[in-house]
Amino acid sequence: MPSNEPSTPPSWPAEDKRSPLARPGSTWGGHVGQPEKMERATCNAPPKPSCPGSEGEKDSGFSDGSSECLSAPEQTDTGDPGSPPLPPGLAKWQEAKGGLTPLYLIQNVILEQLREKYGPVFTVYFGNRPIVVLCGYEAVKEALIDKAEEFSGRKTNPTLQRTFEEHGVVFAEGERWKQLRRFSLTILRNFGMGKKSIEERIQEEAQFLLEEFQKTQEKPFSPIFLLSCCVSNIICSIVFGNRFDYKDEEFLALMKMMNDSFRQMSNSWSQFYDIYANLLRFFPGPHTKIYDILEDMRLFIAKRVKKNKESLDPNAPRDYIDCFLIQMEKEKDNPDSEFNQKNLEMTTLNLFFAGTETVSSTLRYGFLLLMKYPEVQAKLHEEIDRVIGQNRIPNIEDRSQMPYMDAVIHEVQRFSDLIPMNVAHAVTRDTEFRGYLIPKGTEVFPLLSTVLHDGTKFKRPEGFHPENFLDENERLKRNDAFVPFSAGKRICLGEALARMELFLFFTTILQRFRLKPLVDPKDIDLTPQEFGFATIPPLFELSVVPR
Repeated sequence: MPSNEPSTPPSWPAEDKRSPLARPGSTWGGHVGQPEKMERATCNAPPKPSCPGSEGEKDSGFSDGSSECLSAPEQTDTGDPGSPPLPPGLAKWQEAKGGLTPLYLIQNVILEQLREKYGPVFTVYFGNRPIVVLCGYEAVKEALIDKAEEFSGRKTNPTLQRTFEEHGVVFAEGERWKQLRRFSLTILRNFGMGKKSIEERIQEEAQFLLEEFQKTQEKPFSPIFLLSCCVSNIICSIVFGNRFDYKDEEFLALMKMMNDSFRQMSNSWSQFYDIYANLLRFFPGPHTKIYDILEDMRLFIAKRVKKNKESLDPNAPRDYIDCFLIQMEKEKDNPDSEFNQKNLEMTTLNLFFAGTETVSSTLRYGFLLLMKYPEVQAKLHEEIDRVIGQNRIPNIEDRSQMPYMDAVIHEVQRFSDLIPMNVAHAVTRDTEFRGYLIPKGTEVFPLLSTVLHDGTKFKRPEGFHPENFLDENERLKRNDAFVPFSAGKRICLGEALARMELFLFFTTILQRFRLKPLVDPKDIDLTPQEFGFATIPPLFELSVVPR
């Protein structure tokens, strides 16, 4: 039972704590002026695309500054006179008066200009790397669904290349990716993903979270740590075979590393490095911080792997690591086996990272939105009281009877737009697409943000409107443009688990508490801390009031 004394929940170190909602999370970097003109230019054949400084693959980013002059060819030559060209677009990003254009500003300012000029498919260059950009529902669907095999390749951005080197299920390609994905899906399902057993783990973890909320006794606190811990414990139970106490020092350190790494991947330095890695890899600086964080996380996983090896029973696997070790033993005589130490560590890191940050960040954005729009929170309380009441805990079967809760969760995911640029794809063969030729290995950005905000698929694409997912009878309305987990062959492995977590955590919390802001709802600032690879929610405090 919780103590009667108010308790401050465990949190990040003091420098990471922020307070009231009115304070912006951070500035959004530099300023981009309206391009004065986009001159026609010819373009020689682009170099064979590869990650600067490596032979690897994936995402992208930019830095602070402004850009006033951009050269833009009407078409981009592939180098083969008899073949169609690459999609038209920018020949190369050029420095002008203020320096360089941040990727998030390309997306929010220049991107719209490029779409207006060139349509939903165009080419840009990050340094010397040609990138084909896909915008809007129709173009992204055509690539990821209709031409799923051709667009199933992967590119690892320079920031992450040094750590992953095309290992792990997220950044692997070809046969390695197919084997790791098939194996990981099987093990996740065997350990309960989508089944009653994992539902019970989520319900149990939600009760631990409620106890921590109760201990705050309506005093202001930052929810970031508690939400990260409760979500992480679900994937920990699958990957490591156990949950962690919220006061476990090793777990606290791991959660801080996780949170820091997500921010580092999205800040201006990492984005700048992703373009100019060939130069910056020779220099120290803030862009190298992500390496140290990811290496510390890898060492934590390596230690867990060693511990599992020492107590492994092949007839009674306890977790994902055990299952991978057993498969490694089965294939130990195969020199080409993908079941090795490197893929074990990197895939475990992939699962742990994806299974923690995306759901916990969505919950944080959900908290902010429900406080900014108290009428939505009140309507959710009414639906919970009517369908579930106060005498039992929520279960996943309740979801079919709670269309408004389901619609709100969908809209939180759409609005928060956590991975706006998607994880970069690549074409696996020379691919004709809408009259253009995309050479094998070319990096492709299917922009999820442009799908989630496509005005042809959503009546109110801007702002927060749960009605985007409700029909005229107040029933949940499915929408093919709802792609927060991506789509096609590279869709998120843990989609089913994440959807279950979001419903059970949101519903359980709101059954017991009202989320109370520290400022007037209209003053709540939704500006992200960082906006690059990921959209990082602003830091804030709130109080939770028992119902």
